[in-house]
Amino acid sequence: MKLAIFGASGATGRLLVQQALAAGHDVTVLLRSAGSLSLDSVRLQRIVGQLDQPDAIAAVVQGADAVISVLGIRKGGAQTVCTDGIRSILQAMQHTGTQRLIALSAYGASETQHDSWFIRLVRKIIREKMRDKDGMENLVRASTTDWTLVRPPALTNGAAMDDYRASTSLKPGVAGRLSRADLAGFMLSVAESGDYLHQAPVVSL
Repeated sequence: MKLAIFGASGATGRLLVQQALAAGHDVTVLLRSAGSLSLDSVRLQRIVGQLDQPDAIAAVVQGADAVISVLGIRKGGAQTVCTDGIRSILQAMQHTGTQRLIALSAYGASETQHDSWFIRLVRKIIREKMRDKDGMENLVRASTTDWTLVRPPALTNGAAMDDYRASTSLKPGVAGRLSRADLAGFMLSVAESGDYLHQAPVVSL
């Protein structure tokens, strides 16, 4: 497959790119600087640009079998990076005729904010991040793409265990966790399989 990945220089994004290359896929990524992703492969193409540069985004998604967004708010960064980024990505996908989209959201976004008292507390603590995820989800759902929204709970830097659960009705408890390695693996598997079309699975240990 040919994959377009946004957020490739982040903690989850690096693992996703590594796993995609190891699986034999061709990967194109958008980077602010070419050196911000320390991976080397003949199947990895770097496009240097910003999320507010339509030509750069179009160059990333052109010809992709699937677009994967693992964008997230970084300390000191824009508080609407997911919403603004997905808006630009969706416009590029429409322009290039690219259909398949897998986007990283979070458990607690949109309707899952009402699942428990713990989620309501978490949303108060990271209010801006969750509002950004809400806005992103709204744009994705309103699009004409073949989308999947992936909702993990709290993320860890642990090793891939491959024993996670995934379901649109899953409700992780207070101890709900998922390693970034497993998250990357799940998102890659969804891109490969085409599962969860127009659905928002929650994935957790």
